[in-house]
Amino acid sequence: MATDDANGLAKSSVLVTGGGSGIGLGVAKTLAAEGVHVTICGRNEQKLENAAREIGNADNSVDTVVADVTVEADVIRAVSQACEHTGRLDGVVACAGGNETIAPVTQLDVEAWRRTVDLNITGTMLTIKHSARALVDAGGGSIVAISSIASSNTHRWFGAYGPSKAGVDHLVQLAADELGASNVRVNCIRPGLTRTDLVALITDGGPILEDYLANTPIARVGEVTDVAALAKFLLGPDSTWITGQIINVDGGQMLRRGPDFRSMLEPVYGADGLRGVVAP
Repeated sequence: MATDDANGLAKSSVLVTGGGSGIGLGVAKTLAAEGVHVTICGRNEQKLENAAREIGNADNSVDTVVADVTVEADVIRAVSQACEHTGRLDGVVACAGGNETIAPVTQLDVEAWRRTVDLNITGTMLTIKHSARALVDAGGGSIVAISSIASSNTHRWFGAYGPSKAGVDHLVQLAADELGASNVRVNCIRPGLTRTDLVALITDGGPILEDYLANTPIARVGEVTDVAALAKFLLGPDSTWITGQIINVDGGQMLRRGPDFRSMLEPVYGADGLRGVVAP
């Protein structure tokens, strides 16, 4: 990382995948406020443009690039663009991810499973593969992947999401072990329930939120700034001897259990369906 300011982040260059909304946008805003030149990528051009305006681009601190992290050529292009402003890449936040498989395991759609696994695992792998090359060439740097508490605590009826995020966790540890010799650090953040537009149906209130809070020692909904603060630390010079770590930002929910989505899904699949019964 550049060292022109007190925290070592100013004038550095960081790529944030999935930076058009949610946690990715929150991380990008936090980094830009520290003087980082941020490149955000995602599949939706309008969303990226809106995000750049929200971050504030008056000082040319934000670039956007339309890219699908499951397409290798797109990832190569995103990494290349992130290097252009400063001539190097200092850090990466691999935030792009999602889930198309909310259903009992006996009723999972195979193609939706494959798309979810491809987005979460393959997309993170491609991001690490190509950003690590640039970081190695630059003499070192930091990669931060965004996983989920669903990788450590079972989230019933979440299908491919938890297993694919568990794959991200292991991929991070593998990459950290391989890349440490080149002074490239790789760490992972597991957010708990974090307030974004994607989960507003839950965070706005109701039995699912109540269950989340009952199983969270620090009983509140997480904010994107909670995750962004850790990402900033892991990208900066105060964490230069930290690699291969999977760190929960979840208010302690990992100590208890995952959420109960029965109130949302039982009307769709029925009580028997949620325990695996499939109608003939």
